[in-house]
Amino acid sequence: MPYIHFTEEQKRQANAVDLVEFLRFKGEPLIRSGRELRMERNHSITVRDNEWYDHATEKGGGPVSFLKEFYGMDYQQAVLTLLNEDVSQLCSQVDMPREKERKPFALPPANADNRRVFAYLLKHRCLDREVVTTFVRLGLIYEEQKYHNAVFVGMDKDCQPHHAHKRSTNSRGKSFRITVEGSDFRYAFNWPGSSRHLMVFEAPIDMLSFISMHHDSNWAKHSYVALCGTSSQPMLGMLERFPSIDTVHFCLDNDQAGQLATRRLAKLVRDKGLAVNALVPAYKDWNEDLCSNFQQEDVQYEQKLS
Repeated sequence: MPYIHFTEEQKRQANAVDLVEFLRFKGEPLIRSGRELRMERNHSITVRDNEWYDHATEKGGGPVSFLKEFYGMDYQQAVLTLLNEDVSQLCSQVDMPREKERKPFALPPANADNRRVFAYLLKHRCLDREVVTTFVRLGLIYEEQKYHNAVFVGMDKDCQPHHAHKRSTNSRGKSFRITVEGSDFRYAFNWPGSSRHLMVFEAPIDMLSFISMHHDSNWAKHSYVALCGTSSQPMLGMLERFPSIDTVHFCLDNDQAGQLATRRLAKLVRDKGLAVNALVPAYKDWNEDLCSNFQQEDVQYEQKLS
């Protein structure tokens, strides 16, 4: 393609195209995730107004960089596509520059009791009661007052909260998950141990499932962290706060996204001179493994009774 000179105003217009409307115009299915939307074909990518962010690679930007990254266009093709008359008519522009509002972090108000959270985690997720009780007593898990979501709290060394991840306790319909605005991902849901080992998981329930499967093996001596996705920030935050850790065990999901994230994160750890190990669940994730074990035990018990 011959070189095309774009004016500063044309560049501004291209990067002001509303990405949400553009993706809908292109027929891309989107999923609501709090104040943002996720791409159905790649859950790690969120869009809001004219901005995108990939939580797996920790990269983001505006419409031009999005078309280059995910549609394989060069800079000129991307700008021309966004300036196309059909696009400009159907996809409104957002005001630029847009002020980024960052709310100060605050935990959602807690409910008077944790009955729904206990019922969800013990009955539906098959977690060990003693393990859940330990986390609840320390304020690391509680029930949200307004919507009765399970809240998984990330604290620092002084037990001060800096991160919270909410998950619906409804066992039917689509599950709801969102990180509380203002959260610092360096302090995502974690357990600080005294050993030199760090176990890394994608989600809080995966982490709690693994602990439930090994609750008789002095699990509390090790350190654990849930990435609440596949971002490296929670893992790197733990390594920074606990420099005695020398071995990182990756326990991510047994799917393509989990395997890619494991390879990417493992390189970061090796570059720091630390040892790396990978533990893979038999099913998609550790909670499926845990619940599968419970189902097998129930079948064996029924066979003994018959």
